[in-house]
Amino acid sequence: MPTWLSKEALVALSDVRLQVACIQMCSTANRAENLQQAAILLAQAAAGGAKLVLLPENFDLMGVSDTAKQENAELQHHSSVLAFLSQQAVLHQMTIIGGSTLLSTGSERLRNACAVFSSDGKLLAIYDKIHLFDVDVGAAESYCESAVIKPGDKPCSVPLGSFRCGLSICYDLRFPELYRYYMADGCQLLSVVAAFTDRTGAAHWQTLLRARAIENQCYLLASAQWGVHANGRRTWGHSMIIDPWGEVIALQEEGVGVIMAALSLSCLTAVREKMDCLSHRRFIADF
Repeated sequence: MPTWLSKEALVALSDVRLQVACIQMCSTANRAENLQQAAILLAQAAAGGAKLVLLPENFDLMGVSDTAKQENAELQHHSSVLAFLSQQAVLHQMTIIGGSTLLSTGSERLRNACAVFSSDGKLLAIYDKIHLFDVDVGAAESYCESAVIKPGDKPCSVPLGSFRCGLSICYDLRFPELYRYYMADGCQLLSVVAAFTDRTGAAHWQTLLRARAIENQCYLLASAQWGVHANGRRTWGHSMIIDPWGEVIALQEEGVGVIMAALSLSCLTAVREKMDCLSHRRFIADF
């Protein structure tokens, strides 16, 4: 909460809340194990009163070969992973932003898709990752996500109660124009589901997350993979919840776990009114 808000303003903010949770996992190459672990962590979030929960990228399957990705990918309408998310949303009566899972397209390349389910199990939205991780980060560590994944071609936002949330996946975080699109679309909340590498995470993860929250004056939820996975890849973790002033209000640095916070739409409105950066822009893209 911004420290410059008056005592009276802080009191006024107390009536508008959304309890949210971010889950950090160390997913394996065994889908059944991962879904079992996710179910336990979703139950913990529900027990803490969460009404909106975020899972990390590839929460159901991590560290497998390209061939195994193809073999395990399912069509959207026959996805056991999406069925699991729907069932969990109903079971715990909460909205779930389902990290991401790989879905078949009927061709060689797959979708890296983030699905959102309402508390009654309805699919509210599904976002396909736009920016693909084709990089060489040094230390004999290189990635070519586009060899397996077909990029999405459009942003996706979804109304969640009093908030509208813009969806993004991992490498998307480095492209601020995506989040500017979400501001033009009326979002007050951004979600980032990720499996950031240990190397890039240590250098850039928190800086980029706080920048996206600060420049867009919005809440940001970030759920990440952490630890060493089946293929030897090491991910950074550091799942966090950030407020519109850029303060990290909840953080899970390492290990598997759940972090929680209460979001205030009134707090966000106060930040935007007192420092109206979004209306002061002079170079505005034509979205």
